[in-house]
Amino acid sequence: MSETGIESHELPNLITLAASSLKDVHISESLIKWEAPIFSLIIIFIISFVASRASKRKALVPGRLQNFFELYTSAVDDFVTGIIGHAGRKYTPFIGTLFIYILAMNLFGLIPFMKSPTTSWSTTLALALCVFVYVQYTAFKELGFFGYVDHMMGRPRGMLALSVVIPLIMFFLHIVAELVRPVSLSLRLRSNIWGDDTLLAVLAGFGMQGVPLLFFNTLLVIITSVVQAVVFCLLTTIYFALVLVHEE
Repeated sequence: MSETGIESHELPNLITLAASSLKDVHISESLIKWEAPIFSLIIIFIISFVASRASKRKALVPGRLQNFFELYTSAVDDFVTGIIGHAGRKYTPFIGTLFIYILAMNLFGLIPFMKSPTTSWSTTLALALCVFVYVQYTAFKELGFFGYVDHMMGRPRGMLALSVVIPLIMFFLHIVAELVRPVSLSLRLRSNIWGDDTLLAVLAGFGMQGVPLLFFNTLLVIITSVVQAVVFCLLTTIYFALVLVHEE
């Protein structure tokens, strides 16, 4: 059963196999309930292990692993500063971590007996809420309370801003937009990855006849996984850019 209560096609994974082999119903239900967090923790452990290995063996002439992370960090930094400017460099670690974590979760379902945690809305919503809280914290820190309220009223205002009604309407609309962002951000990621994984599960059920389509769609899933990770981080970077102080 899916989170919405509608039966869906899924490839078997370690958690579902373990749950089906257990006689205790409560333990089986708990495993299924915590399926996405368990796979998320596995991915966190793998990324942390690889990152620690790369940082422990620093050398003047970098090896392949160190060189990969240096190139990746430089690429993310160029990506962030290209949108926000040099003031946004302090957000590079956060956005860079988001990208590599989301990409790993998106691709994890391609490994036999594993599952992409981003097929669960609880996972993507948690990521979107982290972005939302950090962006709002940044807005209050950079603009202050009154500056934040002024920012929400919109600029430029012109002659219509002399009335109280227009700024209040803009303030209300911006608040609604801010609250909707975590929902849209999380659903976009979850829906795309869930749809791709479901399609692969359906094609796998065709047996040998579905191998050509399965191979072709696997390539599409890899491309989609990268694109969705980029889109998530791009929107996050834009959200930061919108709340930072801009020079005239």
